[in-house]
Amino acid sequence: MNRRLMRKFLAIFLCLLVFTPYGLSSEVSAGKLKPSDETFTPGQWFLGDRPTNYDSSQAPIVFVQGKNGSSTSWYGETTYHGVNDMYTQAYDAGYQTVFVQLYDAAGKGSENQYTNGRLLAAMLGEISQHFNGQKVNIIAHSKGGPDTQAALIHYGAYSYVDKVITLGSPHYGSKLADLSYSWYARWLGELLGMNDAGTYSLQVGEMAKFRSVTDNHSNRSKNKYYTVAGTNKGPAFSALALGGAYLSFYGANDGLVTVTSSKLPYGTHLFTDNTIDHDNIRQGSKVFSRIEPYLRSTAVSQLSDNIEALNQTDTIIQSESSSYINGGMLSDSQFTKNEIYVPAKTSGTIFVYTASNDTTVELVAPDGTIMTASGPIKDDTIISGASLYSFQLDEFIEGSWTVQMKATNAKDAYLLVSSFDESEKIELNMAGKGKADQTSFILKAPKQAGTTSLSFKFKDPDGNELKQSIIPNTTNGAEFTSKLPKVSKPGVYNMTVDMTTKHPNGKESVRTLVRSVYIE
Repeated sequence: MNRRLMRKFLAIFLCLLVFTPYGLSSEVSAGKLKPSDETFTPGQWFLGDRPTNYDSSQAPIVFVQGKNGSSTSWYGETTYHGVNDMYTQAYDAGYQTVFVQLYDAAGKGSENQYTNGRLLAAMLGEISQHFNGQKVNIIAHSKGGPDTQAALIHYGAYSYVDKVITLGSPHYGSKLADLSYSWYARWLGELLGMNDAGTYSLQVGEMAKFRSVTDNHSNRSKNKYYTVAGTNKGPAFSALALGGAYLSFYGANDGLVTVTSSKLPYGTHLFTDNTIDHDNIRQGSKVFSRIEPYLRSTAVSQLSDNIEALNQTDTIIQSESSSYINGGMLSDSQFTKNEIYVPAKTSGTIFVYTASNDTTVELVAPDGTIMTASGPIKDDTIISGASLYSFQLDEFIEGSWTVQMKATNAKDAYLLVSSFDESEKIELNMAGKGKADQTSFILKAPKQAGTTSLSFKFKDPDGNELKQSIIPNTTNGAEFTSKLPKVSKPGVYNMTVDMTTKHPNGKESVRTLVRSVYIE
């Protein structure tokens, strides 16, 4: 290279250094800001760059990621929506940012809110010391919300924090976590080792226990809480779309968390957006400009306490289902078949989780037509590591549909979940938390012609089936009442109900409902 070309090269290089919008200490990835200093060791934290328009009167923002996440959740690739520009948005708005690493960042599964909360509390103390006692604000995604509350309320970190904004946080758990601990998921769980402490903690029963010791705690009122929810279920055939189809029986949801679960009775709910799913609810371009006013020191204060709402975990939680659920081991020598009877034309979704990514999964229509499943895709939401196959049809005609599966190796298992848009559903009314041998429930059968029978499978906190029988009473054949069986130890118990309806034409349809409950 001659001297003239060398001088031009150096001039261009110096211009890039001077005019790069994010300074010398940051990396730019796909046009988005990325911190210059990263660590992925649980318990360590690091600063984002200080903006040129930094306003020291505004509290620094601490980002707390969700289940199986790390700091990259805020500036790296999202699952479905490209690079997250949350860090960029905060930087451009003049905020000092802080990133923390919880135990999940190690990539060895997720931890419960108490374990992560204790670690977060220690980091918040160090962060506060770094800023000479200045309080910070927290933006938390998904399970980062309960992790944050554990840190502030149960481990005394409230004094380091002013405001908390939670984005799609399952404050009352997720029915998908109940599903992953259901009777029919146990074979798949044994092969994948999927059920970690973080998933366990998100069961409805476990979160009912957490709420009962959190919402009335004296430390609870020492911080302001704001919540955000979405009702978009993500891209078609994604894990979010399929999870959202299952959760649709429980209300509007973002593919992983229902709107109801995302709210706190003593917090201010900022907005619910029908364009936001559980993945992009943490994306800066989607939410930052709408939550940023509440991070300022002059933000509107939260709603007054609603004390009556704090005890709702001890009252009835209504669940509905129009699903058929099954699971078990798969053979590599012959098809495992599940027949699903659809009594009337409807739309719906059938999805199958397997341990392998090369399982044969087919759907046979009543007329004999064979359809091959979409997928597989990897699920990293609830059943981490599973391969997910799906069928989404605008029309399931009346008749018997058969899902047939064959493994390609000797060790494979499946969890089959169907969700139909049927007008009549199973309904369960049961508290999220109750006392042993005193927790009653009511089951209501769909209003349709035919006779109904019930079977129950009840798992203890260790995953063992309880041998006690549940024999419900009925007065009209459509409503059943009973109490949960007496148990020997407290914990989260998972109940799977199969309701079989024999129709006048002799065909039987089975619909399944799964719910967890914490028994004191």
